[in-house]
Amino acid sequence: MISLQTAFRQYFPGIAIAAVVALSAQFLADHYGAPAMLMAILIGLALNFLGEEPRSAPGIALTARHVLRLGVALLGIRVSTDTLIGLGPGPLAIVALAVPLTIGFGLVLARLLDQPGRFGFLTGGSVAICGASAAMAIGALLPQDARRERDIAFTVIAVTVMSTLAMILYPILAARLALPEAATGLLLGATIHDVAQVVGAGFSVSPEVGDLSTLFKLFRVMLLAPVVVIGAVILRRSSPQDGPRPPLMPGFVLAFLLLAGANSLGLVPEMLRAALDPMIRASLLMAVAAVGLRTHLPALLTVGPAAAVMIVTETLFLLAIVLAALLLI
Repeated sequence: MISLQTAFRQYFPGIAIAAVVALSAQFLADHYGAPAMLMAILIGLALNFLGEEPRSAPGIALTARHVLRLGVALLGIRVSTDTLIGLGPGPLAIVALAVPLTIGFGLVLARLLDQPGRFGFLTGGSVAICGASAAMAIGALLPQDARRERDIAFTVIAVTVMSTLAMILYPILAARLALPEAATGLLLGATIHDVAQVVGAGFSVSPEVGDLSTLFKLFRVMLLAPVVVIGAVILRRSSPQDGPRPPLMPGFVLAFLLLAGANSLGLVPEMLRAALDPMIRASLLMAVAAVGLRTHLPALLTVGPAAAVMIVTETLFLLAIVLAALLLI
């Protein structure tokens, strides 16, 4: 067991670099309106030589894995069943059905486009649930091989770009279709990938639509836990019997569920939720930055056009499902 001083020397430089990249990304987001997740991974890609530097590599690897899991676990504190019950069973059923359908579509699309099934799960889950955050959570389950960092980095970039486009275009689409406020909130919350873009799109329409779209988005975030558990079970079964296998219930998912349960029971003070919210954002930004720092841009380009087609097609598929349900209702 290494001493605290040795651990500090080994891990601090890499953690500090990931933190600086995250702060830079947040600065660009605050002052220029750029998506923070996208900026974090792009800056990380530009500095990826630091991911191989012996003095910084251990801390960057630690951030990409364990700080990521901390951020995903803390997402549970944003979820409360009380706030979701008032949305009604019909709209919640639409969201609950759209998530597995989109993931299933991603798996089928991966097979049609000659991509690995795990990449279909990664992209489909990211589109269906919560964009970059879901990509990081699902990516934490994937085998530690040469494809993992590349696939996660590509997915984070692609879903963030698509989410930003959706933030601009979907409110216009809702207005063209003359959707009422409740339907517009459902459309935006059930189809836009990242939480920040859902908030931006919803409140650009009205405060009421902003509140509704955020609640529907939080319901999608709640579905992250069962999706990750099911994914862990499937990956565990497909892993070699004599090799390392994913845990049946990842610790960060259990922490997510415990925090969500505590929040639903009213055991989490509002002051604590407000204090932890910046920590959630910082943890996920640092983890995304670390993934960028560990990813080689030439390797990222080898993903190919089929992968981009998957993200775009899955995004349109999710939109079509929710729109069809709204129009039928």
